[in-house]
Amino acid sequence: MSTRIGFVGVGKMGANMARHLKDKGWEVTSVYDIDREAASSLADEIGAAAHESLAEVTAASDTVITVVSNDDAMRAIFFEGDDNLLVGAEGTTFINCATLSPEIHREIEAAAKAVGASALEACMASSISHAREGKLYLMLAGDESVFDDQKDLLEELSLNMRFVPGGTGKAAEVKALVNMVMNINTAGLAEGLGLGAALGHDIDMLCEVFSQTGANSRVLETDAEDMRDRDHECWFSAEHAAKDSGIAADLASKVGVNMPVNAATIGQYRKMVAAGLGDLDKSGVAELTFPGRQSA
Repeated sequence: MSTRIGFVGVGKMGANMARHLKDKGWEVTSVYDIDREAASSLADEIGAAAHESLAEVTAASDTVITVVSNDDAMRAIFFEGDDNLLVGAEGTTFINCATLSPEIHREIEAAAKAVGASALEACMASSISHAREGKLYLMLAGDESVFDDQKDLLEELSLNMRFVPGGTGKAAEVKALVNMVMNINTAGLAEGLGLGAALGHDIDMLCEVFSQTGANSRVLETDAEDMRDRDHECWFSAEHAAKDSGIAADLASKVGVNMPVNAATIGQYRKMVAAGLGDLDKSGVAELTFPGRQSA
């Protein structure tokens, strides 16, 4: 626990991971976010510094955990300008937790090695509450010796872990598949419940029947009530759903696999984004399918 830990990206997931580590006695020294107010507020709460430069985060940390939104954001914090995480990074380990393309993970690992640092994929498949409670499910890939060095920290953050063999980028591939299937299931559930509502069926009755049949799914448990009640408080946004399913589509294109169901799902989530609904939870796809709501 003597490891000094920095966080870059302190939205809902990153902030709650930092809070959990602080509660468990880890030394969270530094936080950074483009939202300066969010970074300052968290820093005051957990007794860390809210640095204004990325190089300062690296200097104040032995391990830096990044939780940012997409590939462009990762390139910005690692490669942009004179102030980035790789400045003075010799000996630092970067644990990168966002859902990103495999390519960006490989770029960062190579750049980190070039300056004497290390990088590890730690893709998350969990909710905000899991981050706060240290019960994340992590898919990891990269240099297994780096994983071994960081195992105590990773175990503190997670309930379960899976190290994916095959080198850097492989965990990102698995995470893209996880989110692709989840998003397809969510869009399918929205269509099933939306059609049921249009036919005059009681939604609660439908959910009970679905739960006892082949229509059952994890998203039935997590999203059905929200679809019924139009309660789309964001846990995983429609915008992120479109992005992550798009990563899976890009992977499929590279290996020549046709995925028409994924393509249709991406279309639904992109329609939400275009309609100004991208900040809603993915359950908000029901707004495109239930009668009397957003036009499909």
